[in-house]
Amino acid sequence: MRLIVLTLLALLIAAGVGVGATWMTATSGTEFGTLTIGAWTARPRVGTAEVDPYARAAIVRSGALPVGAGDGISFLATADDNKRPLDGRCDVEVSGVTPAARFWTLTLYDPRGNLVANTLERYGFTSQEIIRDAEGKFSIRIAARARAGNWLPTGGVDRYWLMLRLYDTPVGIATRTQRDAPMPAVATIGCP
Repeated sequence: MRLIVLTLLALLIAAGVGVGATWMTATSGTEFGTLTIGAWTARPRVGTAEVDPYARAAIVRSGALPVGAGDGISFLATADDNKRPLDGRCDVEVSGVTPAARFWTLTLYDPRGNLVANTLERYGFTSQEIIRDAEGKFSIRIAARARAGNWLPTGGVDRYWLMLRLYDTPVGIATRTQRDAPMPAVATIGCP
C-alpha cells in the first residue's frame, strides 16, 4: 500500500512540475534561436516552419500573428540599452538608424500585447512619416507629455514594450551582430 501511495505522489509531483514548466515556457517564452542586438530581441525562426515547439505554444496562447520570414522580422525591446525596464512615466529616446528595410514600423504595446492607450490615439511611427536629419538618422521621444519632433505618448503607463517590425529586409537567421544589423539605441533620458 505504501508503494502505491508513494508512486501516486511521485506521479502527481512529476505532472505538476511538467505542467508548471510548460505554463512558464508558454507564457514567458524561451531563448531558443533568439537574436539580441542592444535592447532589441528577435526570434527569426518564429515565422518559419522551423519554429521551436515552445515558441509555437507561446504564439498559440497569445493569438499573435507573427511576421512571416519572407515578409520581414520583428524586434522587441522591453528595456533600454542599460537593461532598465521601459517606464511610461520616464522620457525614453529611440535614436539612430534601422537596418536596411523597404518599410518599418515602431509601435508601443503594454506587457499584455495591447496598444498603449492615449488620448491622441497615436501608437507608433512608420518609416514613411518619421522626421530624419541630413544623415538619415532619426530620434523618437517616448514620453507621457508632449515633446517636439517625433513624439509617442505613453499615457503614463507603468511598463510598455517597443516593437520594431522590419519588412522586406535581409536581416534574419544569419544576422548576429550590430554590424550586421545597426539597430537604434534605446536610452532613458529622464525620469520624475
